Amino acid sequence: MNTKLKCLLLDDELPGLSYLKLLCEQIPELDVIRSFNDSEVFMKEFSGLEFDLCIMDIEMPGINGIQLASLLEGKPVIFTTAYKEYASDAFDLNAIDYVIKPVKPERLQQAVSKAIQRINPENKTSKHLRLNTDKGIALLDVCQLICVRTSEIDSRDKTALLSNGTSLHLKNISFEKLISLLPSAEFCRVNKKELIAISTVQYFSGDQITTNIYFQSEKPMIVSLGETYRTGFVSKINR
Repeated sequence: MNTKLKCLLLDDELPGLSYLKLLCEQIPELDVIRSFNDSEVFMKEFSGLEFDLCIMDIEMPGINGIQLASLLEGKPVIFTTAYKEYASDAFDLNAIDYVIKPVKPERLQQAVSKAIQRINPENKTSKHLRLNTDKGIALLDVCQLICVRTSEIDSRDKTALLSNGTSLHLKNISFEKLISLLPSAEFCRVNKKELIAISTVQYFSGDQITTNIYFQSEKPMIVSLGETYRTGFVSKINR
């Protein structure tokens, strides 16, 4: 949780670069070590920099992002672009993700989460769960699960929020059952109606947790930290 990815940014448009840098600085898993607005300068200097990840535009004067990515010797890349037609080329290069501008905070966070799983595979849980949903049985990769809350329709059901921005309606399952199935070090119940992945925690106080979940909102999701669950939560955070 304390390991940050060293990140380079590249966008030839200064307003776009400034906005991207602002978003990245709000993601606790990232450490922006250098930002560029010229692809030629980037090409000359990147080899002398120590970095884990590059977030770059595609359509730029001179050498474009697709060409640059092919020179990075396998370094992970997240593309940010206004042009959908480059998606095939991007994934041919095994890009982490392809984020369409204007970049939304929650969408960038999802891309960074994918990068973390690829760069630090020891942090990725390979366990899959078979869960009953309103659409049938789902095979859920545990690493996609970020939050589970009591359904507003039926308290016996749960709503599971996933890292790709979607949700699942889980049928007739208790928190106790879910917790018994999940890796205990990676998930924690925080109040009577919610459990979260520890990796989503940005800040916490005595009675609330600010997460890095931004579903359909410009502000991060905040959940209450119940007194009954506080000790268990703190012990997991401090591991």
